[in-house]
Amino acid sequence: MLRRLYLRDVVIVSQLELELDAGFTVLTGETGAGKSILIDALQLALGNRAEAVLVREGAARAEVSAEFDRPPSLAAWLEEGGFALGDGVLLVRRSVDAQGRSRAWINGSAATVAQLREMAEHVVDIHGQHAWQGLTRPATVRALLDGQAGVDTTRLASLWQAWRAALATLDEARGRRDTLERERERLAWQIGEVDKLGPGADEWDELNAEHQRLAHGQALLDGARAALDAVREGEPAADALLGRALDALDDVARFDAEIAAIVEVLRAAQVQLQDAAHSLGAYLGHREPDPGRLAELDARLSAWVSLARRYRRTPAELPALLAGWKDELKSLDAAADLEGLERAAQAAEDAWRVEARRVSAARAKAAPRLAAAVTQAMQQLGMAGGRFEVALLPQDEPQSFGLESVELRVAGHAGSTPRALAKVASGGELSRLALAIAVTTARAGDGSASAPTLIFDEIDSGVGGTVADSVGALMKQLGRSTQVLAVTHLAQVAACADHHLLVSKALKGKATTSDVKPVAGEARVAEVARMLGGESLSGTAHAQALLAGSAKGAP
Repeated sequence: MLRRLYLRDVVIVSQLELELDAGFTVLTGETGAGKSILIDALQLALGNRAEAVLVREGAARAEVSAEFDRPPSLAAWLEEGGFALGDGVLLVRRSVDAQGRSRAWINGSAATVAQLREMAEHVVDIHGQHAWQGLTRPATVRALLDGQAGVDTTRLASLWQAWRAALATLDEARGRRDTLERERERLAWQIGEVDKLGPGADEWDELNAEHQRLAHGQALLDGARAALDAVREGEPAADALLGRALDALDDVARFDAEIAAIVEVLRAAQVQLQDAAHSLGAYLGHREPDPGRLAELDARLSAWVSLARRYRRTPAELPALLAGWKDELKSLDAAADLEGLERAAQAAEDAWRVEARRVSAARAKAAPRLAAAVTQAMQQLGMAGGRFEVALLPQDEPQSFGLESVELRVAGHAGSTPRALAKVASGGELSRLALAIAVTTARAGDGSASAPTLIFDEIDSGVGGTVADSVGALMKQLGRSTQVLAVTHLAQVAACADHHLLVSKALKGKATTSDVKPVAGEARVAEVARMLGGESLSGTAHAQALLAGSAKGAP
């Protein structure tokens, strides 16, 4: 439930801290006193659009804070979003500056407007004075019934989009059939041409390396022979000279450690020189000019260069070009597979229809329950004998929302035929129906509310007489299981409240400010008398009677 509401520099509210209790609370006051400002401020904290007009004239920014008891259903959402759990407290804060820029926080951490709106669904349900207008919009009516049926249409919409996408792909393939076939033939021919060469991923570098070696084969052999002669087979050879140097030092190395170290270096050099001579001998023994292999390499390199020029690529790019063409051909084959695309579209449709039938069954089960509950509420709101219906109308064509549309119908009195709610002409009748639906849908099957806090913002507009008594009784009854806040102009409704807050405005200096205070006792009698139309003795007596009657009717 909503525990506290704090406002600073909001419209005509300079600073206000309001503590709220469980049960049924009314906010009353003269027209223009600022009753709706409190609701607007709360809606701002819950993600409504931020506007600069909300900032009190002369102030830098407006700020709203709301403290709730954290509902259990919100714990997982808070953890997932990285917000603190807050020891069972949910603190929401939002500020708006004079340029209309806003910032928001949930339990001390920065939050987005989208997160505020998601959170709001768990804590507050607000019904405005024009709630009946939404009941004439198909999407709102569907959402109303789906809420009572416990239906989440997210999967249905997702499957619908998948079906539409599959149909679009199929239609595109059918329209491009000839173009796709020509493109496929071109790619297949190009792939065949390059496949004849069969270029390997690293082959171009390997071919060039081998060609360079064979093209300079004689020079390599001559160089290796000259090197071998210089190292071992010539006169004088490096190996022989190194041996002489070692012989000359061996006899004297024992007299000086420095000479001994030089001997070790020369011995290591002799070993390396002998290894080099051995390797040169092996190289000369296995290398002979191979004109035939050189001719093969010339031909293959020429084929690589020719294909690369034809397709305006470097030779090294041919393997990747071939792989890309093969992938493209696979895609074209898949796009040209009309039978496969038709099967995919049919499978997507079947999946959507399975989910749509599940949703339809849930709606069909919930519709009569909702109709009966609203019909019962109508009897208490001056529409005795009236009947409410929730009609499910099959669609000629499937729609994203399912197999049927939802229409609300009402018969205002006994014996009349229910008609579409949108065709009901009486504004008062529409207001009462909206109130009946709001009260009904605010309760779950066990009598508890769908949200911990319910707010009615002048939803009883256009209601009067004995009906007003029923409206107050309904809200009081609802307040037994949840927190109910109502902005009202009806004395009968105000008299039924568990708590009464009076909104007033006054001129302080040159500025008009709004204030809210709880009233009880004689102050409450005076306010109810004012709402009845005056503060005469008769009005006061009437107000006392209303409050006394409400107290007697309390549980």
